[in-house]
Amino acid sequence: MKTVLAIAGSDCSGGAGIQADLKTITSLGLYGETVITALTAQNTMGVADICPVSPDFLRKQLECVFTDIVPDAVKVGMVTGVAQMRVIRDCLVKYRASQVVMDTVMVSTSGRHLMEPEAVGYYRENLLPLATICTPNLPEAELLLKTTIKTKKERVAAAREFALQYRGIIYLKGGHDDCRADDLFYDGEEFAWFEAPHIDNSNTHGTGCTLSSAIACGLARGLSAKDSAWEAKQYVMGAIADGMDLGKGNGPLNHMYRMKKP
Repeated sequence: MKTVLAIAGSDCSGGAGIQADLKTITSLGLYGETVITALTAQNTMGVADICPVSPDFLRKQLECVFTDIVPDAVKVGMVTGVAQMRVIRDCLVKYRASQVVMDTVMVSTSGRHLMEPEAVGYYRENLLPLATICTPNLPEAELLLKTTIKTKKERVAAAREFALQYRGIIYLKGGHDDCRADDLFYDGEEFAWFEAPHIDNSNTHGTGCTLSSAIACGLARGLSAKDSAWEAKQYVMGAIADGMDLGKGNGPLNHMYRMKKP
């Protein structure tokens, strides 16, 4: 069985973070491992508090994983500060981790900063270049590139600049667009738009975590980055389109949302 390691924070409400990662990995038929970077008190309405894991304990978790059940792919989500980033970088390099998906979790949907502002520079220079593929949304890409991204032309320019600066593949998520949910994939040579309508559903807590974990699953299975991203997009869109509301108990998710492949 192929394995995926998720390095991220815990979400006590079960919708995002490590919990979303494990659900996704298991649903897609792979074996999930987890390294916790922080405990969070949160739910679908916002993040109330964050309790980071110490760098020493973070290192011990990573050492235990990489010296036993070596992951076929790694997803890195919420990392709170420079000390944690140094540990993660050291271990990814030491154990020659391959197929790294960097989910640039920086600010929660409710506006809570999940990464210390002074850590952003280190993150840019030392973690992002280790990624096989990065999955920022539009606000995160604006923050990392220090620019504004509004039009599709600006998205193309941002993707090109992102790939140039960080030497990896960029998957620029467009879900923050009020009209469409068109994502842009760029591998340094080819641009591909993954076009989809904006679905009116407020139950989108954890969709970014789910997407990045699903991409890691595809990479672990040996798919190309583009095919991994394509399958992950369909998986997440299926979940959103299903419209499941936990308060109403609406049946199983429609996991595969059919889009026109680019």
